[in-house]
Amino acid sequence: MRLSKYILTLFFITGAIFANAQVATDTAFSLQKCLDIAIKNNLQVKQSNTTAESAKIDLRQSKENLLPSINANASRSFYNGRGISPVTNAYVNQSQTNDSYNLNGNMTLFNGFALQNAIKAASLAYQAGKMNFQAAKDVVTVNVITGYLAILDNQEILTATKNALAVQQENVNRMNVLEQQGANKAASDLTDQKGALATNEVSVVNAENSLNASRLNLFQLMNIPYQPGATFQGLNAEDLRGDYGADPNQVYDTALQQFAAVKAATLTRKAAEKNVSALRGALYPSLTLGGNLQTAYSNKATKQVTIDSTTVSQSISYRDQLKNNYNSSVALGLNIPIFNNGFKRNTLDKAKLNAMYQKDVEENAKILLKQNIEQTYYNMMAAYKRYQSLNDQVKAYTESYRIYKLRFDAGVLTSVDFIIAKNNLESATVNLISAKYDYFIESKILDYYQGKLSLQ
Repeated sequence: MRLSKYILTLFFITGAIFANAQVATDTAFSLQKCLDIAIKNNLQVKQSNTTAESAKIDLRQSKENLLPSINANASRSFYNGRGISPVTNAYVNQSQTNDSYNLNGNMTLFNGFALQNAIKAASLAYQAGKMNFQAAKDVVTVNVITGYLAILDNQEILTATKNALAVQQENVNRMNVLEQQGANKAASDLTDQKGALATNEVSVVNAENSLNASRLNLFQLMNIPYQPGATFQGLNAEDLRGDYGADPNQVYDTALQQFAAVKAATLTRKAAEKNVSALRGALYPSLTLGGNLQTAYSNKATKQVTIDSTTVSQSISYRDQLKNNYNSSVALGLNIPIFNNGFKRNTLDKAKLNAMYQKDVEENAKILLKQNIEQTYYNMMAAYKRYQSLNDQVKAYTESYRIYKLRFDAGVLTSVDFIIAKNNLESATVNLISAKYDYFIESKILDYYQGKLSLQ
C-alpha cells in the first residue's frame, strides 16, 4: 500500500515538473518560431494557397480538354398499346420491353488553337497563383521580423530606463541622508531629485506600455492568444555597417527578378494575354471527330424457324439480339461560327481590356516597388547617420554626466544642472537604441524586396 502511494505521488510530481517545463518551452519564442506560427495561422496566406490550388485544378482541366469525351448510356423502356416496334419497325398493339445500349465519343481536332492557348494561360495563372502565395508569406515574414525587432528595441529601452531609475533612486537616497544631516547645498536639492525620480518612473511605465503594445502586436500577427509571460530570444543587432552593399538601383534590379509580388503581376499579365489568344481562336471554324456504337433488345423480337416442314415464330435470345442489332458510326464535323449575338466577339474585347488592365497593374507594381525601395534605402541610411551621431552624443554625455556627478557630489553644482546632464544622457541613450533598430528594420525590408530575408 505504501509503495503504491509512493509511486502515485512520484507520478504526480513528475507530471507537474513536465507540465511546468512544457509551459516554459511554449512561452519562449524565437524569431523562426514566430514566423512558422504566423505563416501557418495567417488567413491571407491560407486564402492565397487556396487560390493557387484552384488555379492548379484549372490548369489540369485545360489539359484534359484536349482529350476526347466518352459517354455510355443504357435504358430500359416499357410499352403498352399501339406503337412502333424498334425491331420490326411495324405498328403493333401489345406490351413490350425494350433495352438500348449506346457508347459515343467526341473530340476537337482543331479550334483555332484555342485549347492550346487556354493551357498556356492556365499554366501562367497557376504560376502567378504560386507567386501570390509566396508574396503573402513574404508580407507576413517582413511584418513578423519588424514586429519582433520592435520588441527587442522596446526591451532594450525598458532596460535602459530601469537602469536610469535605479541610478536616480540612489541619488534620492543620498539626498535623503544629506537632508537629514543638513548637508544639502540648497533646500530644493531633495525635491529636485524626487521630481527627477518621478520622471524616471514615468519613463519606465511608458517603456513598459510600449513593450506590451509591441508584444501584443506580434501575437496578433501570429494570430494566437496573447501570452503576457512570453520571452523572446535576442538577435545579433550590434554590428551596424553603413555600406548596405547595393544602391537603390541595384536593389531594384534584383527585386524585379526576385520579388514575388512583381513576378505575380508579370505572370498574371502574360496569362491575360494568352487568354486573349485562346478566345480569338474561338472565332475560327472548329473541326471535331465523333463516333457512336449502339445496340438494342426487345422481348417481342422473333424469328421464323422451320421445324418438321412447319414454320413457327421463335423468340431471339438476348445475346443474339445485342449482336444482330449492333451498329456503329463515325462523323467528322465542321462548325463555322457566323453570328452568335456578338457574344464571342464581346468576350474577346473584354479579355483585351483585361490584358491592358493587367499590364497597368504590372507597371504600377514596378513603380511602387522602385519608390518603396528608394524610400526604404534612404530611411536606412538616415537611421545609420542618426545612429553615428547619437553614438558620439552618448559618449559625450556619458563623460559630461560623470563630471557633473563628481561636481554635484562635491557640492559645487546645483541639482538642476546635474538633472539636466542626467536627462541628456538618458534621452540620447534611448534615441541611440531606437536608431539602431530603425536601421535593422529598414535593412530587413530591403532584404525582403530582394527575396533574401534572413533571420540574423
